Amino acid sequence: MPISAPPFRNRSHAGEQLARQLTVYTDREDALVLGLARGGLPVGHAIASALHLPLDVLLVRKLGVPGREELAFGAIAAGVRVLNEEVVAQLSLPETVIEQTVQREMAELTRREKLYRGERALLPVQERTVILVDDGLATGASMRAAIAALRQHNPAGIVVAVPVAAENSVSAVAALADRFVCCVAVPLLFGISAYYDDFAQVSDQEVQAILATPTRL
Repeated sequence: MPISAPPFRNRSHAGEQLARQLTVYTDREDALVLGLARGGLPVGHAIASALHLPLDVLLVRKLGVPGREELAFGAIAAGVRVLNEEVVAQLSLPETVIEQTVQREMAELTRREKLYRGERALLPVQERTVILVDDGLATGASMRAAIAALRQHNPAGIVVAVPVAAENSVSAVAALADRFVCCVAVPLLFGISAYYDDFAQVSDQEVQAILATPTRL
């Protein structure tokens, strides 16, 4: 569906809009924000700054269809693989292609983990409320993988917060979370970038800079 003007100036602006729906978590000692790398981190930083919460990064990699990488047939996170079975079936993706893609993205996941976090462990999430943030929800594969990975750490609750989402992905993701917050839900989401004035790719250096910037002053 064409839109007359994007609702968000950039990812930080989107995070500010989401923060208005999350004020109940302000200054909570038992809450934190996790931004999905890389695009979810600037959104998460704006939320964490507004609510005075700690921020960390959760690494997830989309599994793109070879030759059509923008189309996700799944996603991976630490110890978790989620497939969009409908896409896999429609395209008759062979297991060899799936495995090759998984291995390639696992290598990139490992590279980013070392670059962004080094020897530092993920902030403790056990028995805490985690606000899990991305810059948009298209197929939902990345967020579903992130939720599955996070559940392994026994959080008290998971709040998924995204600026824009495709309606057909909302129910699947919301069913896995304890709360779902979204500014704009649309019937068809052909590209998240259409909902931003500035949707420039987030670099590794920007991720490192964001993680080095305090959100609890």
